[in-house]
Parts: sequence; C-alpha cells; structure tokens
Amino acid sequence: MTMPLQGGIRFGRIAATLPVSDMTRALDFYVGVLGFTKTFENGDPVGFAILKQGEAELHLTLQPGHCAAPFNVAHLMVGDVDALHEICRQQGLRIVKGLRDKDFGLRAFVFEDPDGNRIDVGQPLG
Repeated sequence: MTMPLQGGIRFGRIAATLPVSDMTRALDFYVGVLGFTKTFENGDPVGFAILKQGEAELHLTLQPGHCAAPFNVAHLMVGDVDALHEICRQQGLRIVKGLRDKDFGLRAFVFEDPDGNRIDVGQPLG
C-alpha cells in the first residue's frame, strides 16, 4: 500500500533529459529548426545543455553510444501541431505515428528526433 506524502512536499518543474550521440547535430535541430534557446551548457566539448522554448524546457546529455528507446521519451504540447508536423516532415524526420485527432481530445503525432528519440506531440482539440 502506498502512503501519502507527508509534510506538504511541493514539486517544482521537471524537465525531460534526452540522450544524444552528437551534441552539435542535436543543437542544430532543437535550436536551429525548432527555435529553442540554449540557456546553459557544460563541458568542453559540450556534454550537457539546457534548452527552453516558451514553457518547454529540455535537457540534452551527450551519450556517444546512444541507442534510442522504442517508446516515447517525451510529450510536448504545442499551439500548432499541424505546423510542427510539417516542419518534421520537411526535415525528413521519421513520423512514427501520423497526425490525427485522438478520441482523448488531442490532435497528435509522434516523431523521432535526429537521434531517434521519440517525441509525442499534441494540441488540444477545439
């Protein structure tokens, strides 16, 4: 049986950390294509970076031998899912699940970033 948290623990932000095998390529994609801003980096060469875009925060960690997981590693809510789908298509990224309206109230799709990390993207319907 799970015990409820005691002491009024409050949780703050939580950010997905994506492993990438090539930091330059990942930054080119997330900053150059998706418009994230790099707010922090560590290492020489860079082995860790924090990116922000609107309310989204994403951490990248350099893992040269990275093999992508066969499941979604992040969920991203956006204001224009159709536009992001088109950007992913134009970039030649693999679309794992096509763009469609879901019965749970989202228009959504899943794509793989340049390192094969699967990102589930959604926009509320209506």
